[in-house]
Amino acid sequence: MKKEKKKATLAQRINVLRASVMGANDGILSVAGIVVGVAGAATSSFAIFISGIAGMIAGTVSMAMGEYVSVNAEKDAQRKAIETQTVALDNDYDGEFAFVRDKYLASGIRPELADQAAREMMSEDPLKTTVRERFGFNVGEYTNPYSAAIASMISFPTGSILPLVSITLLPEQWRVPGTFVAVIIALSITGYIAAVLGNANRRNGTTRNVIAGILTMLVTYGIGSLFA
Repeated sequence: MKKEKKKATLAQRINVLRASVMGANDGILSVAGIVVGVAGAATSSFAIFISGIAGMIAGTVSMAMGEYVSVNAEKDAQRKAIETQTVALDNDYDGEFAFVRDKYLASGIRPELADQAAREMMSEDPLKTTVRERFGFNVGEYTNPYSAAIASMISFPTGSILPLVSITLLPEQWRVPGTFVAVIIALSITGYIAAVLGNANRRNGTTRNVIAGILTMLVTYGIGSLFA
């Protein structure tokens, strides 16, 4: 009988979605910085377009490989934590039990309830319980490095399209300010989504993202203008 494929957990899906959002955000910001910088130094639409395409390809490969390496590094650290906790349970089960109970006590649970909860959780699965309480992740719930890499590989060039199209197709007198506006709108959207996924303040997250984008474009355009 064919084994049914295990479905991804909500946390795993959110991590892949995070990689997609950040990939799109980096695509917008990186390529916008490149094309606006080149536009400050040159008027040739072809030169601007080629530089943007080069940045898109380089960024796509870099983001995909970066996600693959970072997720694998995270998985290695999690496996090491599990190995460490397995040994700790074999050598000092009572100490690990006390750690879990004390953590529940510190959260405000009454002593008798904390003791009961610790006993129930430890009797059910001591490894999962202690790993979760000590290291903050669930055993078996790992982000797929291939999924994260593919998500970034798709989202980075998707985000890159906006500044590339804006700077290439708009009339010469409008292409820089028009690209600024288009990028600010796009960064507002990705900044807001990233804040939602990270359970952060929406306004602060969006504002930081937009400010970073504006500064990037101003700096690169200014540097490009020095060589005009």
